[in-house]
Amino acid sequence: FLDNFYRMYGSFIPLQKTDVLKHLKRKFNTDFSNSKNSIFPEVDRYRTAVVVRSAPSFQVVYKKHTLTLDDLCTLADQNWLNDQVINMYGELIMDSANHKVHFLNSFFHRQLMTKGYDGVKRWTKQVDLFSKSLLLVPIHLEVHWCLVAADNIRKRICLYDSQGNALQKVARNVLKYLMTEAKERKQMAFESGWTVLCDEEIPQQSNENDCGVFVLEYSRRLTLGRALNFSQRDVPKIRKRIYKELCDCRIQ
Repeated sequence: FLDNFYRMYGSFIPLQKTDVLKHLKRKFNTDFSNSKNSIFPEVDRYRTAVVVRSAPSFQVVYKKHTLTLDDLCTLADQNWLNDQVINMYGELIMDSANHKVHFLNSFFHRQLMTKGYDGVKRWTKQVDLFSKSLLLVPIHLEVHWCLVAADNIRKRICLYDSQGNALQKVARNVLKYLMTEAKERKQMAFESGWTVLCDEEIPQQSNENDCGVFVLEYSRRLTLGRALNFSQRDVPKIRKRIYKELCDCRIQ
């Protein structure tokens, strides 16, 4: 089981104890929960032996995205997530919603701020933003990730920031872009009636490292229509789940 796991995921970063116990239960039709003290030292010894051996190069390729093991390792411990992980996960989010949701590239906002609308107007040339129910814009602010979500049905733009920053200007930048895009594409009905707000009643991080994980979990739950009822305590498991989802090329 551990051999196959290592080949499938390139590391043991996403391995959880429940994975091992579920495998043993399937294999022997027996609950091994009371044998943890003998099972997990064996698992740890095997993990150490495998990691010491030189591993072949590991990659995940999905559509236009390629993730290396270095990219995936940003999901370990309290590392900061990189753009490659953010953007491929965004692709999986769009696929999980049958493309009723559009996740904009993590470089989009940076380009918009430095070069204005003309710098990004070709980025969505092949996408009808106005046919989407939800637009998700990951925002990278030097050393912090946050999320802007545009609900096209309720005409509401909301900032989700896991450090509680009320950065309305960031949300208004996205609204200004959408209004310009609506004019360019002659979507007059789209241009009025919008509200901008910051959702302060959302899960918050308690460290300086997990903002990217919060952005991806906000995005996943908003896409699936689920409540934002997770917390900092859940982040280690969320990191492992995201790692697996990226390797499996699908959202659980």
